[in-house]
Amino acid sequence: MPDTFPTRWAPERRAPSSAWPQPPLLRALLRGALGRCPACGGAPLFAGWLRVREACPVCAAPLGRLRADDAPPYIVVFLVGHVVVGTQFALERYAGISIGAEIALLLPLTVGLALGLLRPVKGAVVGLMLRLGMLPEAARGG
Repeated sequence: MPDTFPTRWAPERRAPSSAWPQPPLLRALLRGALGRCPACGGAPLFAGWLRVREACPVCAAPLGRLRADDAPPYIVVFLVGHVVVGTQFALERYAGISIGAEIALLLPLTVGLALGLLRPVKGAVVGLMLRLGMLPEAARGG
């Protein structure tokens, strides 16, 4: 029987190059969590409290094209939930305080942790996405 597909597809073996720096994964995550450009670390990542800059003024990485969307809030809810529920169980078991005192302690803890973690987690997610090349085709130059 004749071979109907005489040419075989050979995938590209090297990663596509980009116009901006590609740091190691951990460095990109850390830079993003600290609110710096994950690619170069030379400029602020955010233009507002949670609004990501359109592009890095230093290395021109297309930061605004990365859509973190719902990932940061889900991660923050997961982390804060574990801390607060664990604290609540410990208070119930060892402190024996009233429910009103628990609410007075845990409500500000919950709000403070959620607001405090949201920006670093979003920065780390943007850093992860940039490092993994999760950009739309137009932003990659393709």
